[in-house]
Amino acid sequence: MSTTTNAPATTDPRPRVLTGDTPTGRLHLGHYVGSIQNRLAMQETHRCFFLIANMHAFTTRPEQPADIRQDTLEIVKDWIACGIDPERSCVVLQTEVPAIAELTWFFAMLLPFNRVMRNPTLKTEIDSKGLGDQYSFGFPMYAVGQCADILAFRPESIPVGEDQVAHIEMCREVARKFNQVYCGVDPHAEDHEHEERGGVFPVPSAMVGKTGRLIGTDGKQKMSKSLGNAIFLSDTPKQVKKKINAMYPGQSRDPDEPGDPDINPVFEYAEVFIEDESFVEDLKARYRKGDGLGDGHVKAHVIEAVNALLEPIRERRASLEGPDGDERVIEIIKDGTARANELAEDTLARAKRAMGLSFFPRSLS
Repeated sequence: MSTTTNAPATTDPRPRVLTGDTPTGRLHLGHYVGSIQNRLAMQETHRCFFLIANMHAFTTRPEQPADIRQDTLEIVKDWIACGIDPERSCVVLQTEVPAIAELTWFFAMLLPFNRVMRNPTLKTEIDSKGLGDQYSFGFPMYAVGQCADILAFRPESIPVGEDQVAHIEMCREVARKFNQVYCGVDPHAEDHEHEERGGVFPVPSAMVGKTGRLIGTDGKQKMSKSLGNAIFLSDTPKQVKKKINAMYPGQSRDPDEPGDPDINPVFEYAEVFIEDESFVEDLKARYRKGDGLGDGHVKAHVIEAVNALLEPIRERRASLEGPDGDERVIEIIKDGTARANELAEDTLARAKRAMGLSFFPRSLS
């Protein structure tokens, strides 16, 4: 274990990363390969802050506070089950970090409204959730708030899925604009120079996982809970088998007929989840030849690989179920958030000094 594991958040010398999830229910395989794998790998080498964006959940579900609370606990259970170690990383609850809300307000003044509404991820959310023009006034603030989520912890990079890169670009714009307006950083400065030239914020970069976009079990859309095409990390072996067996292979063929693995979504899963790359290449070659390899055979290998990945996750998650598990999760959140607030308050103090708003010190208790 790293000797800097329990160092104060403001003095830990390791590079910082920030990422997280909005609590909308259980996590699925798309989350795992798109971001969580990166998070696990960085726990030894980086100072990691993993944010549960429960405030953002209210932008589309303000009438469901009880569901959001439970979903918040479920997200953390999935994280811990996957291997997120609260001793090495800070698990942070967004609504208990007041600096985020204050920074959101300040950043909103630096972004034209039209720029926020042009964010492609925001437009996709409006379309996919069927919000039309009925979304709340607070909904577009989600995009600005995500900038504050990130910059409150002044990270160098953000592990995200492919669909979140547009959000990160807006965050980078905010960091540059703040540093230029309030810290006097030259507009022509390179991104990596901003802090050394006196900027409060680094200009962070997006870190996309090896699989930036995992197709869902419908074989068409990105894996998503709302589309009903997801394999959840907590699914049973039978549920995994049923979902993968139901996948359409993209073509109709007999086992002895040539097939095209490039249009078969099951082969995408084979490439992602079967560790033996030469075995996957052999499956593809046999499939192309029509060498007696049916779609069911390929699916069986994928089912075996996915269940091998999920089995230890299921076991760890089972230990967190029930009232005792909920209490344990709350303690993990409480501890991580306390450590995170140390850094977020330091960031806010720096920002307010740069803006001429530092009239007297304050502290959280």
